[in-house]
Amino acid sequence: MSELAGFPITRKWPASHPDRIQLYSLPTPNGIKISVMLEETGLPYEPHRVSLEDNDQLSAEFRSLNPNNKIPAILDPHGPERRPFALFESGAILMYLADKAGQFLPRAAAARYETIQWLMLQIGGIGPMFGQLGFFHKFAGREYEDKRPRDRYATEVRRLLGVLEGRLEGREWIMGAEFTIADIAIFPWVRTLRGFYEAGELVGINNFPNVNRVTEKFLRRPAVIKGVDIPSRT
Repeated sequence: MSELAGFPITRKWPASHPDRIQLYSLPTPNGIKISVMLEETGLPYEPHRVSLEDNDQLSAEFRSLNPNNKIPAILDPHGPERRPFALFESGAILMYLADKAGQFLPRAAAARYETIQWLMLQIGGIGPMFGQLGFFHKFAGREYEDKRPRDRYATEVRRLLGVLEGRLEGREWIMGAEFTIADIAIFPWVRTLRGFYEAGELVGINNFPNVNRVTEKFLRRPAVIKGVDIPSRT
């Protein structure tokens, strides 16, 4: 514990298991990526809930780990060179955990970069566009009479769903037969679009059968069933 004690974040969220990866997160699409990844790999971890209602993400302790004050973030007591290692940004965390566990990111160069390419599509496109649509459709955007912002994002979400639909034609997962971090990154966002954002009808989700097929398969995985509720409210 002495090494982790040097990180201010552990004063707000003490580590009961300091030998495990410390996860600071919420079950949002970006947070779910990491809890699912940890469940899939079997890497030992301890989750800590970062309450947005209490502005935990703005606390000095959390910002000491992530100055961008966004979840998720991790603190690995056994990082590179066996030293404690802190990391934020979900895409970077997925790649780090994949390399640490030796799972879900191909080792062959071509397949590795192809997987990373689809991960980057989620980070740069799917996440921001789905999130903006969720805002304008379900939250404050409903107060705006001008529906052009919502419709602009709905159009872009449909386009991105079309990209995924084409990619998944004849494929089991984004990379084919192999389940990778690309799937772990993408399908929590599709789940949220259809569910929490209540935007399935708006974007015509039934027009994307391959996306729905693979999303349902993703949601049946035991690690996903568990990971979508971590950290829990209890």
